[in-house]
Amino acid sequence: MWDDKQNQAKVERFGEGWERDPNHLNTHLQVMWDDIIGEPEGLRSLDCTWNCSRKCFQCTMNGCYILMTILVAPCFAFCAGISFACLSFQHIWANGPALRHCKINFAFFRKMVMVCMAACVAPCMETVGLVCSKVKVRSIKGDPEKERDVGDIFIT
Repeated sequence: MWDDKQNQAKVERFGEGWERDPNHLNTHLQVMWDDIIGEPEGLRSLDCTWNCSRKCFQCTMNGCYILMTILVAPCFAFCAGISFACLSFQHIWANGPALRHCKINFAFFRKMVMVCMAACVAPCMETVGLVCSKVKVRSIKGDPEKERDVGDIFIT
């Protein structure tokens, strides 16, 4: 990623406003010649071929990119503007009020369920708790194979 020293060096070299991707949204796009074409060790083309190819690549890429941005970028920007305006409108005027509507209705539903649980389930659970409160458990260490008398297991 970029650090402050690199940014400062680029500002000094190119001036203010050089950075067209300040949030680094497209760092995955490596379209420089050296990032795409590389000759392995042991293979080497003629310098004039290498330099001519590099110039052709850069001129073609820059020319096509400029042409496409002139012809297509305003249309894409227009469509993106409409899309994000619609998205914002939907969230502000539709989704927000709908969410508030759900919160109000679910608050009532929650209170209704709590009353029903308190009236129906709570007495049953209280009874089960009272029944189970008299249960006592005793741990016996010893040989599990040895038979035990039922009187030793259950405490009354």
